[in-house]
Amino acid sequence: MLAASAAALPVLLAAVGCQSSDVFAGPDPLAGRPALSPDVIALQGVIAAEQAMIALYRAAVEAGLRATGQALSQEKLLEGLLAEHRQHLGQLQARLVVPAGQASPSASPTAVARHVTIARLQAAERTSATDLVRRLSTAAPALAQLFASIAASDATHLVALGG
Repeated sequence: MLAASAAALPVLLAAVGCQSSDVFAGPDPLAGRPALSPDVIALQGVIAAEQAMIALYRAAVEAGLRATGQALSQEKLLEGLLAEHRQHLGQLQARLVVPAGQASPSASPTAVARHVTIARLQAAERTSATDLVRRLSTAAPALAQLFASIAASDATHLVALGG
């Protein structure tokens, strides 16, 4: 009975000449999916940036810096920073709630050069920290706190890399 009532509501409203917005307060439930909030869009952007950072570090660890004969301590440092970026990604993804019926962002393949230099990693960390700090003023408080924490971590990565 409830299913029939819910299915009949649009027909009933159309027959009476009403729009669902005349009956319901808030967004029109029959107007389709609402737009994503600015926080969700920002979170999706930060997730994509973190995925790109992980791809960069993975390339540095797996191919680039090993091939150049860097010291073992340098390799361990990069593996540790990669692990931290994976933790950041997990924290970001845990806060992303995508409405039913909408696709959640997936990791798009990022083209990363075979040889990744420390200077390139430093530039990526600097760019990430700067971008996250820029997002603080418009993000919801809980999200801003997470962005600030990750930005601070990126700044320490920059120092650890010698930048």
